[in-house]
Amino acid sequence: MALPLSQLPKEIIKEVSARKWLALVVFIIVSFGILSAGFLWPYKYQAETIIFIDDQNIIRPLMEGSAVTTEINDTASAARELLWSRNVIEKIATDEEIFGEGAADTDRTTLEERVIGLRLNLSVVPRGDSYFAIAYQSDSPMKAFQVAQRMGQLFIEETNARKRSESRSAYEFINNQVRSYEKQLAEAEQRLQAFLSENVEGTEADANERMETLRSRLEQAEMERSELNARERSLSLELNRVSPTLAQGRTQDAYQTRISSLEEQLDNLRLRYHDTYPDIVILREQIQELRRQRSQELARGVEEPPPVDAGEAISNPIYQQIQTELTATRANIQTLNTRISGFQRLMTDQAQRMERIQENQAQYLELTRDMEVNKEIYDDLLKRRERARVSMHLDVEGQGLNYRINEKAQFPLTASGPSFPLFAAAGLFLGLAAPFGVAAGLLQIDPRVRAREQLEETLDMPVLVQLPKIRTPFELRRDRRVTLLVGVIAVIAVVVYLIVAGAALMGVIG
Repeated sequence: MALPLSQLPKEIIKEVSARKWLALVVFIIVSFGILSAGFLWPYKYQAETIIFIDDQNIIRPLMEGSAVTTEINDTASAARELLWSRNVIEKIATDEEIFGEGAADTDRTTLEERVIGLRLNLSVVPRGDSYFAIAYQSDSPMKAFQVAQRMGQLFIEETNARKRSESRSAYEFINNQVRSYEKQLAEAEQRLQAFLSENVEGTEADANERMETLRSRLEQAEMERSELNARERSLSLELNRVSPTLAQGRTQDAYQTRISSLEEQLDNLRLRYHDTYPDIVILREQIQELRRQRSQELARGVEEPPPVDAGEAISNPIYQQIQTELTATRANIQTLNTRISGFQRLMTDQAQRMERIQENQAQYLELTRDMEVNKEIYDDLLKRRERARVSMHLDVEGQGLNYRINEKAQFPLTASGPSFPLFAAAGLFLGLAAPFGVAAGLLQIDPRVRAREQLEETLDMPVLVQLPKIRTPFELRRDRRVTLLVGVIAVIAVVVYLIVAGAALMGVIG
């Protein structure tokens, strides 16, 4: 059952008083143990170099958009990776100023141990947005100072070298790409030029215009042929109705017969053509001339001679005229048929040309698309190359993103972490408190009843009488002697403790 807290101090004092020797032993062991730990504790000396990240110099706004300044994301992590790299860490591990003469000629095992030790004790700590510290811990203050100082110098050197190398590599890469695309662009232009020189079919618009012209002329020729075919049929019918010969006569009826024939022919033509048609105009003039001649004959009053003999006949001029027109019409029809055949052949050739043009158009589009894509990439690479050139010059000149040593490493005068005076004070204090702490812990787990309150709380019943502990005079005298002896030994232990701690602080004991 748990001891009440109100009774705990009293019981602790009683337990310590009852076990004086044990309390003295605990005090001596704890205090001198902590003091010994102070002697054996591996004290570390730390030196650090503060680096300033200068990324807001005047060059940055001036070259905005024209150059790309080298940037590093998560600067502290990048700095740690850089300093942990084999190239950098081996330069320090073989530095004769830090590790003495012959450090560069050491064996592989010793070199690996140095590298591991350097990496374990190296740390990079951010200090705000624009600063970070390169810190190194060592049991030697001189070594901590030298390594931290050398680390800062190597970081600046390696960073500048990497910036210059990165910008130069970027420029050379883009320059090689520009040359490659120059060659590809020249080859694409040569292929396009060779294609255009080999394919002279013209454009699709020219071919469509030519096809439309041929189609229009073909339709016009077919319409003219239809008209001539109708004229041919009409002339054939008219020719069949007209007698090829006329009986020779000198009466006025000869004029009238001719006039009637021409009028009939005129009526047939007017059914198909306008009055302005050339044949209609000619027939009207012929009819007017015949009527004029007939009127003159009638005006003279001359009697017509008797008709010639029945066996005598003359060629009918109307028949000859119709036959001449029919022959000319048929000749025109043949001419139009030849022209229409020519137009159809030309349209067939033009259709084949259209197919070739369409095939060539796809190839032409592919060639021009390749050339345009290469040209676009080439122009973009030219701009990027110039920006890379300016960026390379910025890094060579030390502009853009820069690292500067803001605070050099300082020689550490005191060790980092708990110092020896802290161990000495803590040992004396903890040694005095240890017996009481042990007693308090034992009382919490002791199952014995030590106070009346324990019974009253557990059994819920009042305790009427508590018998006190009675000691004899001999026991009291013996207890006083033990207490005195323990006190003297404790004082001696404290004096010895203080002497040892003071000697260590004054450097007498190292």
